[in-house]
Amino acid sequence: MSSDLPLLNLHRGLTIGYKQPLASLPEEIHLAAGTHFLLARNGRGKTTLLRTVARALKALSGSFETCGRMQYVPEDLRFDPEINPASIFRALLRRRTKEALDLAAEAELDVKKPYGKLSTGNRRKTALIVAEYSADPTGGNILLLDEPFSGLDAHVRAIFEARWQADTGRILRLVSCHPDYDSMPMTSALLIHSGAIRHTTGTGQTWSDLKAELN
Repeated sequence: MSSDLPLLNLHRGLTIGYKQPLASLPEEIHLAAGTHFLLARNGRGKTTLLRTVARALKALSGSFETCGRMQYVPEDLRFDPEINPASIFRALLRRRTKEALDLAAEAELDVKKPYGKLSTGNRRKTALIVAEYSADPTGGNILLLDEPFSGLDAHVRAIFEARWQADTGRILRLVSCHPDYDSMPMTSALLIHSGAIRHTTGTGQTWSDLKAELN
């Protein structure tokens, strides 16, 4: 289902997991355009929730609905090791290739180096740039990003965070991550803890405010 504005509605009772439940929603969660962080300790269900929303994994029970063009970027996404990022951008992004190359230069990504010889961080940059410029600028988009900051230094994280904050309202990002600095702003966050998924918001909310709830 497409929409001018993206929406993700997780209904009360939605339960995620494989053969056994990992977590469920005690209350409804409604997400609109903007950046929403997904936080939990390892093995508590972050990737499982993203895969469920992407419809790559069936919910154990309950339901959810989405509006907008969806992309799921898993942590282990790989491209052909023989081709370079510039070729990837030309093949997948076409008219937006120049924009992608400009962002790659800002992020210090060597677009002429074969993908198979890139570091983990530079592979993540490639995937993030493809996701960003695959978004439909005229309609709603949902980007599900699993550990997008893995291997990225603070400078590059700041570039993407600034881009997300300046977004025009056409993209809903649900971002699974392990924050590494206390002051990282998290105005909207989904927490998975003790088998429950809940949503917390606050204008001045940071990782420092949230991490104790996951211990």
